[in-house]
Amino acid sequence: MNDQVFQQDLNGEASPMGGPFLIQMLFQKPVSMPDKAEMTAQMEAHVGKVTCFCHNDKTAGFSVGDHIAVFQNGKAPVQLMVTGCSIFEGKGFDPFHMSQMWDCLEDRDRILRDCHYQVVAIDMLTSALPALERANLDMDFLDALARLYPTCEAFYFQNCGKLILGEEVRSHSLKGLDRFIRFGVNARFFNIQGSHDMVVDTLGMNTLFLPDLQYHFRDMDPNWVVGHAYSTASYLLEHDNPIQDGETIDGIEDGTITQSLQWKCQYEDAMIQPPRGVLDIHMGSCAAGER
Repeated sequence: MNDQVFQQDLNGEASPMGGPFLIQMLFQKPVSMPDKAEMTAQMEAHVGKVTCFCHNDKTAGFSVGDHIAVFQNGKAPVQLMVTGCSIFEGKGFDPFHMSQMWDCLEDRDRILRDCHYQVVAIDMLTSALPALERANLDMDFLDALARLYPTCEAFYFQNCGKLILGEEVRSHSLKGLDRFIRFGVNARFFNIQGSHDMVVDTLGMNTLFLPDLQYHFRDMDPNWVVGHAYSTASYLLEHDNPIQDGETIDGIEDGTITQSLQWKCQYEDAMIQPPRGVLDIHMGSCAAGER
């Protein structure tokens, strides 16, 4: 799969900034909606005070009292929704997206072959929250879902394209914003055909109204660049993106991030789909392409 050639396609619609955070939970067998009391207890244990405003076989909905969305014409608690079990047909899981499922390459084909059912979870009104507050809320929601659905084979995070085994989600020990960087952000890797150029970019940050990152480079271990991308994404989330166009950040020397090497940052359009704005990192002597 990684040797396949993909066509660059930036003709589609740009990825919406601040769109809903959407999780597909995949199952080998049908599952029932957990009962109202159990769902409420798990939500309150992880998310905080909630009110269940609907619960049936098709939908469960919770308003979250500790997270208030403020709009020009008023304010309201954000909402977290869970659908009933439905048939999973694998729509949208084309070779391009599958090639970037780095977290479970060995299990990917089995999961997509054997899982015929899904439950979908989504947040609502959360785009009005500060980035870090929303990131933590979505991960609190994920932790509750992992307990409510113990037979979930894998979680697919639609915003970033990560497919992660259910057991890994259920057993993680991450805290704070590290959870969103782990589950909500995907560092992708591409070789540019006909050259020695490579691209590492991220998906998922724009859900929080933060920029995704892009590196166009050569002559450096891409694993180092992937690590730099996750570290930089964490910094942007923690500090609500303080980087201005033309400023610099610490670069990589011998695999280690160091202040002695500064890389210039510039806001550009993404090189690789989906169309979106990115923070391009010019990697000095390892940079490729024109800026």
